[in-house]
Amino acid sequence: MEPLPALIEHFQDLDDPRIERCKLHKLIDIVFIAICAVVSGAEGWKDIEAFAQVKQAWLRRYLELPNGLPSDDTFRRVIARIKPTQFEACLRRWIETVVENSHGELINIDGKTLRGSYDRHDERAAIHMVHAWAGANRLLLAQRKVSDKSNEITAIPELLDVLDLSGSLVTIDAMGTQRKIARQIVEQGGDYVLALKSNQGLLYEDVRTYFDEAQAHDFQGIVHDYYKETDGGHGRIEVRQCWCSDDVAWLPHRAKWKGLRSIVLVEARRIEGEKESLQRRFYIASVAAQAQRLAEAVRGHWGIENRLHWVLDMTFGEDASRIRRGDGAENFGLLRRVALNLLSQEQTVKASLKNKRKRAGWDNAYLEKVLRI
Repeated sequence: MEPLPALIEHFQDLDDPRIERCKLHKLIDIVFIAICAVVSGAEGWKDIEAFAQVKQAWLRRYLELPNGLPSDDTFRRVIARIKPTQFEACLRRWIETVVENSHGELINIDGKTLRGSYDRHDERAAIHMVHAWAGANRLLLAQRKVSDKSNEITAIPELLDVLDLSGSLVTIDAMGTQRKIARQIVEQGGDYVLALKSNQGLLYEDVRTYFDEAQAHDFQGIVHDYYKETDGGHGRIEVRQCWCSDDVAWLPHRAKWKGLRSIVLVEARRIEGEKESLQRRFYIASVAAQAQRLAEAVRGHWGIENRLHWVLDMTFGEDASRIRRGDGAENFGLLRRVALNLLSQEQTVKASLKNKRKRAGWDNAYLEKVLRI
């Protein structure tokens, strides 16, 4: 047999959730087949079984399969019982070999609900995950499930704990704009750009009022930096402007926000035909008032929606998935994210992720390239 891809080596230490007499198939075989199937377009347990049956000759090049192929029930039962924290740790160990470190990277933190995991019959709420996304590398770095009786505020610190933030710039939406989270990022060697909304109360109002007055007087007498960019297409024009200032000494309780160095206003004006809209967003940051860098960080944060969450729903069918039993929804979600990382890293074929998945299912040589065999 040929050696398994390096990726799979990082899943060798998974604890097998089965009792000894039920171990008809090797755990690593089940995981390997599942990853290959999801890369190739599988969206459920029956899809994985069908993939294995069609690809049996190819799979036997890498796996012994002493008792034949696992059934869809086997994939369902076994993967739903793997501990999600162990499964996710295996993914992170692999990512660490792909990207030596995230120094200097822009890391976006944001949450996503697996809507199909809601179970009305068992009164189980939909699973909500918090992701760490490296936009430059198009890699999911890590994820954490939000506890049923909690929210992102408790999950984000756990997620940050497993990341190397040295030299990185971390962006988080308003839910994560908390003093403890800001302090943790700085103490782990990173910097932050945190969104402000009315749930920050006086801080939001103070920053908004500052920029309202500054704009009314055309920033006269105020030391600041400014950046503007315009793009468009298909009858649409978007103008983005960023103003920032390191004049923060006046902010009440500024010392409680560790590392706070600047405040930021980003305006996005969208013109489409006769319609025009304007969005204004406010931020605090632990980096110097450099408007272009801050504008790019804010725009980069929107990338987690377009390149991760949207892709998981539209290309991998995550919202439509009805996998619910045990930890099946969370672990199948991780299989999708492994597949997304693998397909994003494969750059020899210039195609959409949807077409890459199809090609991996049709062409064994291309599947091997994606798996880096």
